[in-house]
Amino acid sequence: MSQKILIIEDEPTLARLLSYNLSQDSYEVTVVDHGTEGLQAALQKIFDLIILDIMLPGMNGFEILTKIRQAGIRTPIVILTARNAEEEVVQGLKHGADDYITKPFGVAELLARVSAVLRRTSSDDASLTQSNTKENVITAGELLIYPEKYEVVLHGEVIPLRPKEFEVLLYLVQRPGMVITRDDLMNVVWGFDYIGGQRTVDVHVSSLRKKLEMNQQSVQIDSIRGVGYKLVLNKKLSVQR
Repeated sequence: MSQKILIIEDEPTLARLLSYNLSQDSYEVTVVDHGTEGLQAALQKIFDLIILDIMLPGMNGFEILTKIRQAGIRTPIVILTARNAEEEVVQGLKHGADDYITKPFGVAELLARVSAVLRRTSSDDASLTQSNTKENVITAGELLIYPEKYEVVLHGEVIPLRPKEFEVLLYLVQRPGMVITRDDLMNVVWGFDYIGGQRTVDVHVSSLRKKLEMNQQSVQIDSIRGVGYKLVLNKKLSVQR
């Protein structure tokens, strides 16, 4: 069965380019040229991937991203950004995007990024399905981390983390005190075939650090200049089964 892709893009030429090339690569494509209507499509139908422009009539891409994630929908989202628009990339990732493509782009890059994102998310879903049904709890300082549920709890309250933030935290927590390079995090969390740069790692770690510092002080993520990151625990790490 063909994988379904929703394209939310109001520029007709670009929308046709995206639709044609993805269809030629055997994807089932739906195109919507309005922000509000695009959000409705994303909420009402099931897609394997969403390609989302930032500048849209009716509702911009950041608003759409936020509402999709607030609805609990984890469909991977690739945003389209303008050249040299680093702020758009940062904001998109903070709002829940999984990847980005900078305009203008080639067909080969487009297909490679779509394939890579779909492959990563399929692998994540398979890992969750095959995981042991007996719930494990990792205690890091005052945090309770539930790997099977992608959930972090402090004093009975859930700390809202995006999937990739959770995966970064889990990898660091399992290696307390060790310096983890950006390349290691990129390969483990985003996959060896991820095309984006290390800026993606930095954005996710920065967001994760703010959420941890906002809620407690027993866990912190230190930056090791020019290398990567290290998780420091003030209390002993333990794993309960």
